[in-house]
Amino acid sequence: MCGYLGTISSNSIEKNKLIESNNRIICRGPDETKIVHNEGTHFSNKLNYFFAFNRLAIQDLSKNGSQPMYSAEFNTAVLFNGEVYNNKELRELLEGNGLNFKSNNSDTEVVLLGLSFFGVSFIEKIIGQFAITFCDFNKCEIYLIRDRLGQKPLFYFSENNSLIFSSNLISIKEITNSNVDLESLESYISLGVVPSPKTIYKNIYKVKPGELIKFNKELKIDKKLTYWDLESFVDNSKFNYSEFINLFNDSVSKRQLADVEVANFLSGGLDSTAIVKSLVESGYDINTYSLGFSNKKYDESKWSQLVADKYETNHWQDSLSFNISEEDINKSISAFDEPYADPSTIPSYILSREIAKKFKVAISGDGGDELLGGYKRTYQSLYPKPNIFGFLYDYYPSFLGTGNYFRRNHNNLGIRYSSYFEDIKLCNLLNTHSSTKYIEDYFKPLENKYKTLLISDYKFYLPEMMMLKIDRTSMANSLEVRSPFVDHRLVEYVLSTDTSYFSKNISKPLIRKFLKNDFNNNFLDRNKMGFAFQLEDWVYKNIETIFDSINEDSITSQYSQKLKLLKINKSRINALRIWKIYFLSKYLNS
Repeated sequence: MCGYLGTISSNSIEKNKLIESNNRIICRGPDETKIVHNEGTHFSNKLNYFFAFNRLAIQDLSKNGSQPMYSAEFNTAVLFNGEVYNNKELRELLEGNGLNFKSNNSDTEVVLLGLSFFGVSFIEKIIGQFAITFCDFNKCEIYLIRDRLGQKPLFYFSENNSLIFSSNLISIKEITNSNVDLESLESYISLGVVPSPKTIYKNIYKVKPGELIKFNKELKIDKKLTYWDLESFVDNSKFNYSEFINLFNDSVSKRQLADVEVANFLSGGLDSTAIVKSLVESGYDINTYSLGFSNKKYDESKWSQLVADKYETNHWQDSLSFNISEEDINKSISAFDEPYADPSTIPSYILSREIAKKFKVAISGDGGDELLGGYKRTYQSLYPKPNIFGFLYDYYPSFLGTGNYFRRNHNNLGIRYSSYFEDIKLCNLLNTHSSTKYIEDYFKPLENKYKTLLISDYKFYLPEMMMLKIDRTSMANSLEVRSPFVDHRLVEYVLSTDTSYFSKNISKPLIRKFLKNDFNNNFLDRNKMGFAFQLEDWVYKNIETIFDSINEDSITSQYSQKLKLLKINKSRINALRIWKIYFLSKYLNS
């Protein structure tokens, strides 16, 4: 896993400015920083380019795996952030077509030669997570490509005969001096994130998940192509438990591919336990890592130790104080190149920091709830209670909360589900009007209501929020995280089959069935604690400092007076709303 920054231009390039902006990305790849630049001698139309690549060496640790990687045979180059989990199979395919490799097992070289030989359709053969920039110097074509589920970031700016692209948004902002986009700002206030393709800055964009963008020799967008379309897989074939588990086992096994030690996050929850069981049954000698807490109310270490003992793993377990320092909070915010309002970033950052002290790669259970309908909001939206008080939403004061209580039982499924993501009441309080509408942009009603919610999560919550959080908190600590549940083959399978695996009464019965011979009901049926961060305690304890920060920024200060109304009702919801603007103020002043 890595990070990179590049520009291609018909103008002269300010190399020192690019080198300085690249410093923000070195945490993504501290093992090697390689810079290449060329003034008009590779592209057939004499374009200049500058590429800076920061490598976190995972596969083929030798110099043969270094990037940017160039093919003299095809006169092409690639910058590749990610992992190809079917690397071996694709290498054999390419060798069968007469291609010769310089490396022993570099997946970057597989990507380079695959795109060079087969063209960009080769991307459909890849199982993995990736953000790719591919240059064909002979044709003067540049491609930006992002993985199907948005696991890896890729930003770009295209103006004045120049194209700038990077794994880091702020790096591009520093080069372009772009201003805040007010429409994007309003989207953030409503959703807590700025969804792709827009960013918080004007004229800087994100490649969307599952998207390929082609730039022509004038460095203008020639075409945008969605190469993976969720709706196209929806069908009602018979669900087969064995077939699903075989896919799951293959997904887990493939993510062990590395030339360094791989650890497994082991919270003791069902998803991480299922991954460990899968690896054990496949014959792996595995490492597990757990983080316990000094506050026993939130400590799950006894469950993770139970799993480690059951499967005889090589187990590490650390313990943290429940009290989170202001320093940790500030560091967790600075890990983000985009504003992101979910405070779970704080424990995620700490978890990544601790495991990175021992490992460079970790397997996580992220994506299990999206894949198998594990969220409480899914059940509440599918099986609403009578909408007795729904009419009160319009009269509900904005300073009291989001009004989710009144909308989550609405007669319309889209309104019910969107109430868990949008904060229209906060927009009203702050006199903003988001142009991003959850129902219009991410909610497409299907005949099957469960699959409607599933696709909605895969369009918004997983790629725009969860994958953003996982990537930034881990890569800030130079840790690569791999998520077997976030495998496009598993997503395609559950979309194409009936929903007999989903139960109204039991959360994630598939995983429970997979584990039932190894654990009793006390383990399987307990409520998961998670890493609890009492945000409301911290916010209201530090409220004056928080508002000082909000007032320091010209953009967030305009919300300060109305935001103070939230102190009337000191609830967790209002703490989250104050945190949202506080995070933005810290971000804009970073």
